[in-house]
Amino acid sequence: MENHAGAPPDPGLVFEMVQAHQRTAALKAAIELDVFRAVGEGPGDVASIARHCGASERGIRILCDFLVISEVLNKNDGHYTHTPSSAVFLDPRSPACMASVAHFLSRPEVTEPLAKLADVVRAGRTSLAGEGTVEPENPVWVEFAEKMAPMMGPMAGPLGAVVLEGHDGPMRVLDIAAGHGLFGIEIAKQNPEAHVTGLDWANVLRVAVENAKRAGVADRYELLPGSAFEVEFGGPYDAVLLTNFLHHFDKATCVGLLKKVHAALCPGGRAATLEFVPNEDRVSPPMPAAFSMTMLATTASGDAYTLSELTTMYAEAGFSNISGQPIPMSPHTVVMGSKAIE
Repeated sequence: MENHAGAPPDPGLVFEMVQAHQRTAALKAAIELDVFRAVGEGPGDVASIARHCGASERGIRILCDFLVISEVLNKNDGHYTHTPSSAVFLDPRSPACMASVAHFLSRPEVTEPLAKLADVVRAGRTSLAGEGTVEPENPVWVEFAEKMAPMMGPMAGPLGAVVLEGHDGPMRVLDIAAGHGLFGIEIAKQNPEAHVTGLDWANVLRVAVENAKRAGVADRYELLPGSAFEVEFGGPYDAVLLTNFLHHFDKATCVGLLKKVHAALCPGGRAATLEFVPNEDRVSPPMPAAFSMTMLATTASGDAYTLSELTTMYAEAGFSNISGQPIPMSPHTVVMGSKAIE
C-alpha cells in the first residue's frame, strides 16, 4: 500500500472526495440517457449523441466532457469515443456491460445509509431497519440476482475450476445464497455428472432457475428455498459453495454456519467461499478493503474479512487444508477448506 506520510499537502484530495458524488451522478445519467450506445455507434459528435439521447446539446457536451475528465470516454477533435473499459463494460451492445450493476449499486438500500454515515459509525451498524440488507425475504436480493450477473459471471469459471480440481464423475453440490445461480450452474456445465441444489429465498431462486434453463442444466438443478440458517441442508454433498455471503455476518455467525456446512459434507468434501479479501493491513488492495464500508453501511455486523480471519473461521468449524486463491483480474478470492477423510 502506498505510504502518504511524506506527500505534500494537497487540497485537491479534499475537493475530489467532497465532489465524488458528481462522478456517480454522471455515470448514472449517461447510462439512463444511453450515451454509451450512442458513442459506440458513432460518429460521436455532440449533435448526433444529443439526437440519440433526446437531450440538449449543451447538456450532452458538458456530461461527455465530464466523462472524459473521469477517464470513462476519450475526446478528439470534438468527437467522443470509447476507452477500452467503457467499450467493454458500459456499451449496452457488449455482453459484459455492467450498466445493470451500476443500477443495483445505486439502490436506496445501498446509498441512503451513506447519507447518515456519521450516525452509522456512532452506532457501528447500518441505519436500515432490522438486519439491513440481510433482513429475511428482502426484495433487494431479487434485483441482485437479476442485475449483478455481469459482475459475477466472470468469477464463475475460475471458482468452478478450483472446486472441481481433481474431482470428476458424479457429485452433489449445494450452492448457498445461490442468487443468480451462476456459480453452481458453472459447476454443472464443467462437470456433466454434477447435480446442484440452489438454496435461497424462493423469489430469488426463480432467477436461478431461468439461468439454469438457459445454460441447459435445469435437469440437474434442484431448489431448496429458505434461510441458510434455518433450512436443513440434507446431503451429504461433495462440495458446498458460499459465494459473497459470509461478509454479511459477524465471525461467530460465520463459524456457526460453517459448522453446519461441515456437517453436510461427505468425508473429503470441500467448502468454497468467494469473498472480497483485503490484505492483513485492511487498507489494500483498495476495492476489497473498501468493501468493509459497504458492510458497515448496509448490515448489522458484516465486514470484509482477511484471509487469516477466514482461515480461523474455517478451522474453528472443523475444516483442514484451508487455502486462499485470488482470482486474476478480479477483487475476489476463493477460500477453500476440506472435511477430513475419516
